[in-house]
Amino acid sequence: MTQSLEDYLEAIGFLALDGALSVRVTDIAARLSVSKPSVLTALKALEERGFVEHERYRGVTLTESGRIRSAKIQERHRFLTTFLRSVVGVSAETAEKDACRMEHVLSDETLERMRSIAGCADLAVEET
Repeated sequence: MTQSLEDYLEAIGFLALDGALSVRVTDIAARLSVSKPSVLTALKALEERGFVEHERYRGVTLTESGRIRSAKIQERHRFLTTFLRSVVGVSAETAEKDACRMEHVLSDETLERMRSIAGCADLAVEET
């Protein structure tokens, strides 16, 4: 899955955490600062992969595999942000920006090593 699609899945997961049963295309577009047509294109790809269900005028919902994948992406992001702030010592803003990029490209091996260094190896993320 591409970094872009992971960003969409992560955004849908965050928006769904706010208590929404379904997430609006407009809200996804606003969170990611993209156009609605871009969101619709991404949703089609995510739907084809079985991560979301999208009904026009009814919103977007995560499937079970979508919820699992979104939660893993979010957890990687949280860990990397914390690691960059606490261990590396960068600013909150830099940690957030860098974690957003790193969450998509780091191997499981590297992430596990970083967790070990940070003293939280038991929180390893398994990819599906």
